[in-house]
Amino acid sequence: MNSFTFTQAAAVAGAVQDKAAHEGSAYIGGGTNLVDLMKENVARPTHLIGLKKLGLDTIETLPDGGLRLGALASNADTAWHPEVEKRYPLLNQAILAGASPQLRNMATDGGNLMQRTRCYYFYDLATPCNKREPGSGCSAIGGYNRVCGILGTSDSCIATHPSDMCVALAALDTTVRVSGPNGERTIKFEDFHRLPGDHPERDNTLEPGELITGLDLPEKGFAKNFSYLKLRDRTSYAFALVSVAAALELDGNTIKDARLALGGVAHKPWRDKEAEAMLIGQPATADTFRRVAAKVLANAKGYGENTFKIELAKRAIVRALKQATEMKQEVDTNAFLNSNP
Repeated sequence: MNSFTFTQAAAVAGAVQDKAAHEGSAYIGGGTNLVDLMKENVARPTHLIGLKKLGLDTIETLPDGGLRLGALASNADTAWHPEVEKRYPLLNQAILAGASPQLRNMATDGGNLMQRTRCYYFYDLATPCNKREPGSGCSAIGGYNRVCGILGTSDSCIATHPSDMCVALAALDTTVRVSGPNGERTIKFEDFHRLPGDHPERDNTLEPGELITGLDLPEKGFAKNFSYLKLRDRTSYAFALVSVAAALELDGNTIKDARLALGGVAHKPWRDKEAEAMLIGQPATADTFRRVAAKVLANAKGYGENTFKIELAKRAIVRALKQATEMKQEVDTNAFLNSNP
């Protein structure tokens, strides 16, 4: 780990100014991912700006009936907050499916959005990686790519975003609040993370120096019919091969509204609004779900070791939607069930 300086910010404006004054600086909240990256010399910030004293750890109801999650609220406090459990159980289930209790106690909601990929080659300094060193190449293409993406990939990168929480936030139409050198602004969650394109080193659409201050959940939380299904190689502390956040509003057996987001398959939480529209007005049946799953994966591309994910994702979508309809929650399951021929 390289040497660095550290300051503890007392206000959001001060944190933003401090970052602008130090080239190569980084914000640090819980540090559950950044510290690992620094230990491996993947990230080499020369100056860290501590955020813990900014007072952004509250969770409060908004005037429009939504809920604001402070960027520094811990994942654990968020998952077990009474309003989240009651009104946004999909988010509760997604958070609890990720990491470990110890990490959830430290990790922050804003930091969760900023996680970097767990692609093997990103962490291996001896191998080319366009995300770590732009222009060097992508070792995962043609290499061991079991954990890599099948949707929205490019010739430059097939890495995936690792978060469980973000998959639920995408499905719930969350809004991200940020503050930076040019003031405050909001970003739709679907626009926050990027696809790799020719610049996989850029994970999101934040401008230089911008800091996440909060996450706004809309009033509608799909608290009755929902499911978060995570398929992984082991049932403890593993990232998703495929995950699905499914939320339905039903009138009898007819779907009135639907949300569907996938994790473990792309550079960002993957949401297909056209597929969601296919569900509305249709009966909540396996045939309907299979048609939607085929639509979501129509343009999927496998790269050898991860090609099994295409069929796995289709099955996971059908299963998650069925669970949401029947409210049979199965948050954790083993991904070896017919997933790796």
